[in-house]
Amino acid sequence: MAGTGLRAWVELLRLPALFTVPGDALAGAAAAGVRPNPRTLLAIGSSLCLYEAGMALNDWADRAEDAVDRPHRPLPSGRVKPAAALAAAGGLTLAGLALASRAGRRPLAVAGALAATVWSYDLVLKRTPAGPLAMAAARGLDLLLGGVASGGDTRKAVPSALTLATHTLAVTTVSRHETQGGSPWAPLTALATTTALTWSLTRADRVGGDLSRADRTGGHLSYDSYDARARDDLTSVTPANGRPPEHGPTAPSLWHPPPRPRRVTLDIATLSGALTTLYAVTSARPLLHAALNPSPPLTQRAVGGGIRAMIPLQAALAARSGAPVTALLTAALAPAARRFSRKVSVT
Repeated sequence: MAGTGLRAWVELLRLPALFTVPGDALAGAAAAGVRPNPRTLLAIGSSLCLYEAGMALNDWADRAEDAVDRPHRPLPSGRVKPAAALAAAGGLTLAGLALASRAGRRPLAVAGALAATVWSYDLVLKRTPAGPLAMAAARGLDLLLGGVASGGDTRKAVPSALTLATHTLAVTTVSRHETQGGSPWAPLTALATTTALTWSLTRADRVGGDLSRADRTGGHLSYDSYDARARDDLTSVTPANGRPPEHGPTAPSLWHPPPRPRRVTLDIATLSGALTTLYAVTSARPLLHAALNPSPPLTQRAVGGGIRAMIPLQAALAARSGAPVTALLTAALAPAARRFSRKVSVT
């Protein structure tokens, strides 16, 4: 009996989808120009709580509709009481706000806006034209929460937040038809959005522009730091008369700085490209199937693919921000998300 109850709560909270949440804060910290720190962990904890609050509240608000379309869900099947789901939503919201407050007033303000957006979506906006926009705003705020809590420049994180919000908007639009199927236009529009975001992520000038921060966000040596260290070495061995040393086996190599490490550019660009490709494949393939046949099973599969695609998208955003280590840590969550989503649906 206990195992059955636990399984019901796992389904209600859609625990496999939790693997898509930490990357929001990690990508936000990277985009804001800082390494993950203890306050980033507070942001991740706050995000996880608010995300699960939204899941419980979503099923509580949809319990009458699910009784018709998805009677196997925990609430309509009676495995979880509606009052318990509502209480869980409230408790998780308070826990999320409490964790954000430990990171400071600004993170608490962002978390408060995120919580308000989640509750407004589930209770009021979900079935209105503003529903997908509200869900997109929630994901964007979640990424900004990571940047604010980590102590970085939040303005630099806005482009990454908008990218993640755009993807979320497309996925949410498709999800409105997952129980009854419908027109192929929603998955086609989402497929076009995925294509546009993929093109944006692969622009070479963006990758090059972020390399100057690679040394302080991802542990790699950048052009700026390399040249600064070369100048320091040069100054330390230059005589007072300003002329290069004429004798000694190491004089020529010290006077002439070694070539710039172009391998760094290749590494970050290659990593960003690989993650972007993974994002495109994860999102686009099920969307194409749903566009060709917009049946409920294929539409649900497209929504699930869009949710899982958030992980490589977050990782690609971190890589473009010059944080390859953060990108790899985020990408490492993808196999677990895929594995557990086969046992418990994320939609």
